Amino acid sequence: MASDSEPAELVWSAQFKLAHHTRNTQLPGDKLLLPPSALEQLLAAAPVVAFDSERPHITAFDPFNPYTFDAERQHRAQFQQRHQQLPHPLTFRLVNPDNGRVVYAGIREFSAEEGEIVLSNFLREALGVDAQSIESSRRGSPEGQKDDDKIMTNGVEHMAVNGTSSVNITVHAKQLPKGTFVKLRPLEPGYDPEDWKSLLEEHLRSNFTTLTNGEVLVVYSGRGHGGKREEFRFLVDGFKPEGDGICVVDTDLEVDIEALNEEQARETLKRIVAKRQRTPGTKEGSSNGGIIDIFKAEEGQVLEGEYVDYELPSWDRSQGLEISLDEVEDDDEVDLFVSPYSSRQRVRPREDEHVFADLSSRFPKRIQLQPTNVELEEAEAVWISVHAYPSSSPSTTPKPFRLRVSIYDPKSEVQMDDVNMEAKHNPDEVQCKNCNQWVPKGSLFLHENFCLRNNVVCPQGCGQVFQKRSPAFQSHWHCPHDTFTGNTPLSRHKHDSIYHTEQTCPTCDTEFPSIPTLAHHRTTTCPGKLILCRFCHLQVPQEGDPNEPPNPELLLSGLTPHELADGGRTTECHLCNKIVRFRDMDTHLRHHDLERLSRPPPRICRNVNCGRTQDGANKMGDTRSGTRKGQGPGNEIGLCSVCFGPLYVSLHDPEGKALRRRIERRYLSQLLTGCGKAWCRNEYCRTGRKSLGQGDKSVPTKEAIPLVKPFLEGMDGRGYSTLLHFCVDERSQKNKTLAEMLGAEKGMEGKGGYGMDWCVAALEAEGGDLDRARSWLKGWAPQRSEAGH
Repeated sequence: MASDSEPAELVWSAQFKLAHHTRNTQLPGDKLLLPPSALEQLLAAAPVVAFDSERPHITAFDPFNPYTFDAERQHRAQFQQRHQQLPHPLTFRLVNPDNGRVVYAGIREFSAEEGEIVLSNFLREALGVDAQSIESSRRGSPEGQKDDDKIMTNGVEHMAVNGTSSVNITVHAKQLPKGTFVKLRPLEPGYDPEDWKSLLEEHLRSNFTTLTNGEVLVVYSGRGHGGKREEFRFLVDGFKPEGDGICVVDTDLEVDIEALNEEQARETLKRIVAKRQRTPGTKEGSSNGGIIDIFKAEEGQVLEGEYVDYELPSWDRSQGLEISLDEVEDDDEVDLFVSPYSSRQRVRPREDEHVFADLSSRFPKRIQLQPTNVELEEAEAVWISVHAYPSSSPSTTPKPFRLRVSIYDPKSEVQMDDVNMEAKHNPDEVQCKNCNQWVPKGSLFLHENFCLRNNVVCPQGCGQVFQKRSPAFQSHWHCPHDTFTGNTPLSRHKHDSIYHTEQTCPTCDTEFPSIPTLAHHRTTTCPGKLILCRFCHLQVPQEGDPNEPPNPELLLSGLTPHELADGGRTTECHLCNKIVRFRDMDTHLRHHDLERLSRPPPRICRNVNCGRTQDGANKMGDTRSGTRKGQGPGNEIGLCSVCFGPLYVSLHDPEGKALRRRIERRYLSQLLTGCGKAWCRNEYCRTGRKSLGQGDKSVPTKEAIPLVKPFLEGMDGRGYSTLLHFCVDERSQKNKTLAEMLGAEKGMEGKGGYGMDWCVAALEAEGGDLDRARSWLKGWAPQRSEAGH
């Protein structure tokens, strides 16, 4: 018979007819559907488990509080008897009797038709069920073929019932061990995603409950070339613990990716090197980019159609930023893109995916970021990209540029504009009516004659002045749909393709009228936007439907759709062991903070050598746990039950005279003969004096009585404020020393640390373990500044 700690294994098996293959289109990974009757049979066969009666059901359980006591009593009454419980996760062993193929799977729902089983495409392929060949055989059968005729597929006879193939699958309930290691072998050379860890963890957690040895695992990347997902195929080749299958839920799984052979390894390395080989940093190619410093301009060059990426890792967050791009030739179209790098923005800025951009054809280009800009919240860095727009006949000559990042202060800029306006012209200057330039009055006549013969102002009102026969004037254009202008055919083509050409999102296929609207979509509501999930800590798509308004829970929580679903997973609170959802953990911990600040402080024993509290403290932060269990001090002089034990007698002593005599005798006994304990450090003990290096000699009685008298004066029953000096056991004395060390340490973030009473309680609760005592203080004790000390 199995013990209570190890319940009996679930034993159940059944055979089901495989449902039509069109029902498995929405099933991911190794998931299957079973009928509701299968759930009833599993519950009936489930092993019994015992209820843990030692752990309170509610966090702040107080037996002296009638409300919490009654709630706990009612909860325990429901679980007094042993009850049946299905194991988690529920896994199965699937067998195809026709060919003997075996695969392990996890359950998705109990919603299949009675007598049928629905399998995902992965499971159908692993079991050798070729739905397409069955369908083609059925469609190719004679028109007069009747129901219940046999169809030959891959040498196996299948019964065709009502136009569907009859394939039976045997299902066994099978609990698999938690996997700790798996080896994957790529089936093709050249696999090189950006982040294997995020890709594999997110794919396995979302789609798989089990892994079967010898099966082919297909993993799709979140984003590939041209917006298409890249497919990676791996052979599952070995586990730890060894076996035919493992469970990959709620376990730390180490993954080793190893090539099938040396030839594949060489080919993979060759492809990775070719993929990453670039030509920047040469006279013929684009610059390398890299880290950029504030106030230090970066000279660079970029080929048409390429990007040069820069990163600003740090800056003064209380001030704004100005990113400027200049020293670009007049005919070149070089654009500036900026995106903050944070948990909500994980990709380099590009033409169709950026947060800020300057796409105009005028230089210098400037992007100014205010310190209050919401996009800069929690930004780890600022990513900057310089892009050369490709012409119809791409040039191999790189385009030069200069990039500068500086501090931006709007107030100082307004003041500088006012100064420039005042110093723009002198009182003896006049403005030319043709080109609007300010010239001296004496040379106005000559200037106007020359200007009217050679210069012309844009007739469409943009204010630009051109030479009459210049190519810029001949190519000057105004967009009829907006206020953009330009002076080259390339700028006109660029403007039309960016602002007046419909675009389609490569991830969700949503259509947009221009590239800026597409870029805004891909950095805000696109389900394919990459984020760093705050719960699984993986770089994953944020998911969601961009065409539907977010639900109220998303708006209130500030989570993405992926995080809202991922945060629904549960974990144990490290403080109270209560099961809490990930997305509710912050709120749950705030409740612990309120309890931490309102919890009554511990009362330490009045014996200066003792490292215990009067009421006892436990691991759950209760500073009155001993008193609640009837193990309180049982005295009014402030000693713990251990220190008071030798002084206790069953004598009626309302005035405390007999108690004072016992305390006096104990002092005299310590001073005259000592306690004889090698660890003693009590200065009012002969043995303790010897250990402290004060000599091994007893104190004469006539000298000992005056030493003891001051301690007895505080035992008059009115306050009991005098400290006592009794010998204690080694553990208690050690805890007191460690508590003094903890009390001298600084608290979290260099704050005031913890009071001596809380340090004593922490070491008592954790049995003298210093590291665990620090964790106990962090979870349950208020710091001196919080407690108002």
